[in-house]
Amino acid sequence: MAENLQGKKVAILVAEGFEQVELERPRQALIDAGAETEVISPAKGRVRGWDTTDWGEEVNVDVPLDSADPSKYHALLLPGGVMNPDKLRMIPAAVEFVKSFFEAGKPVAAICHGPWMLVEADVVNDRKVTSWPSLQTDIRNAGGNWVDEQVVEDQGVVTSRKPDDIPAFNAKMVQLFERSSRQEEKKRVA
Repeated sequence: MAENLQGKKVAILVAEGFEQVELERPRQALIDAGAETEVISPAKGRVRGWDTTDWGEEVNVDVPLDSADPSKYHALLLPGGVMNPDKLRMIPAAVEFVKSFFEAGKPVAAICHGPWMLVEADVVNDRKVTSWPSLQTDIRNAGGNWVDEQVVEDQGVVTSRKPDDIPAFNAKMVQLFERSSRQEEKKRVA
């Protein structure tokens, strides 16, 4: 992948129990594209992932949620895992962090159970979204158009269903974040 996100910073919002592969592989795709990534969490120090059927590895928390400034980031990544977004959506500061990206018109990528945060932030209305199948009723009840597709991009949001979709998710996420970056640069020059 070309270094088309050079100089861009991407926030990765997680709580204990994030799906490990849904953080690691998209994060690596962003790094490979030249982006700087920072893990944001209500936890301090380290946060533990979930690896398919058991606890996985810990990752360093780069910025505690209570001191994270969304204006410092170009884009947001929301990994899944059942526990992760279920915990985050109960934390008003996490919901506000997600909302701020939409209010600023910044791109967001969410995979698997990650779209629960989009529901909680009240930003799925009139958007085409995919996710882990168990979220479809929540997404529809929030006004979203849930579809069973590998990857969906709509109105500045990329979503995917599960870890098997990660290659398509990563490609579409990097493409969206890069396109958003070019549009941002054009606005600055104009």
